[in-house]
Amino acid sequence: MTGAGGVGVLVSGAGTNLQALIDAGIPVAGVAANVEGAPALARVAPFGVPTAAFPLDDYPGRDARDAAMADWLASLGVGLVVCAGYMHLLRPVFLARFPDRVVNVHPALLPAFPGAHAVEDALASGATETGATVHLVDEGVDTGTVLRQEAVAILPGDTPESLHARIRTVEHRLLPEVVRELIAA
Repeated sequence: MTGAGGVGVLVSGAGTNLQALIDAGIPVAGVAANVEGAPALARVAPFGVPTAAFPLDDYPGRDARDAAMADWLASLGVGLVVCAGYMHLLRPVFLARFPDRVVNVHPALLPAFPGAHAVEDALASGATETGATVHLVDEGVDTGTVLRQEAVAILPGDTPESLHARIRTVEHRLLPEVVRELIAA
């Protein structure tokens, strides 16, 4: 599960997309969190995958934190970075270290419903469908090149929880597929 040219994963919370990568056999070289004690970090403990937390309060600013995180990932031989529920925008200093090699999974059919409240925004809009998108990360908010998308119907009576659960099922399949293709490229 580790090794040079592996995948670095950025997390903030529970890590269900990280678990999907693990279950798919993706070579995870390291997992970084912006939150000390993020539950996702425990998911890789049985495999001996290096983990580190980079809380913003430990750094003079986001540039310094993102540079430290990029240095740590590079020291592990990471060639591709996956944002799997990572809830901070990455700074240019980070993106420059991994040009066109940072991907994110988002719970909407981008460019519709970017940002942190995509599921709630889709429901509030009256849309009949939303979905999951895997895209390259750039300096904008969910504006990078779309690599793959899949629609998910919004059903009558859907709540944010019920809709997000169906979207997660798609995310957990799409993200490992795209990551595997990027590793092979």
